Amino acid sequence: MSRVFFAQPLDTVATYWRICRADGVALGFTTHDRDLWFDGLLHRCAPGLTPSSIRRTADLADDAVDIKGALAHDTLAAEDLAAGRFDGAQVVVGVVDWQTLEHTALYGGTIGAIAGDGDSFTAELHSAKTVLDTDPVPRTSPTCRARFCGPGCNLPPAMHECEAVVERVDRDGNAVAFAGVDPAIYEYGEVRWIDGPHRGQIMALRPAGGNLLACGTPLSPQIASGQRALIRQGCDHRLETCAARFGNAVNFQGEPFLPGNDLLAQYPVPR
Repeated sequence: MSRVFFAQPLDTVATYWRICRADGVALGFTTHDRDLWFDGLLHRCAPGLTPSSIRRTADLADDAVDIKGALAHDTLAAEDLAAGRFDGAQVVVGVVDWQTLEHTALYGGTIGAIAGDGDSFTAELHSAKTVLDTDPVPRTSPTCRARFCGPGCNLPPAMHECEAVVERVDRDGNAVAFAGVDPAIYEYGEVRWIDGPHRGQIMALRPAGGNLLACGTPLSPQIASGQRALIRQGCDHRLETCAARFGNAVNFQGEPFLPGNDLLAQYPVPR
């Protein structure tokens, strides 16, 4: 871009934020006094949102940034923040000319810790350099380290998931029963809600007895029968299950026969 921002004493520049949540929702905000449309996204007027200074360094340390603001916009609800809808969301911070809509990104990262205080919140942003803190060397384990139907497992997700309808809700046990679904197949799997208050959210599923599956995230009181969800089968990550149930032992990402640390504590037993 040929535009040089802040090259003159008075400039038609505003700050913008773009948030892409894990459930596919994209939100845009700007400090300008009216909404701005660019890059195919409407950036809502949100002058109450203020970022800290952005400092980009050449070393490997994380370039952390904070965003503070009031819960004054409809798309920033305290319930969504508490439910984790913004956890790990991708964030881009930049500047835009509110006359020509020329813009450039100054910072990109993900949302880390979120703290709420009454009608305001503070979100900590982590830059892409946090990936360098991840140890790429896998550790040995008797169970499979790969995510089911993910990289390493290599099973096609479409063959192990289906759309289901909520038949019954057990609010005391934070569990649901899906119509026509064998819960034993979907234990340790996950559900992605299509309808209802949790639409777009992904929750882990655990056994709950009977035909119920317990959800790993607290359910909203508005969850009701008839709401749709996409449920994926589960795996207990044991070699026996991988081979007998899925026929996928060739992709098993574990070492079930490797002696563990408990071998040092064993001693010979006379026969």
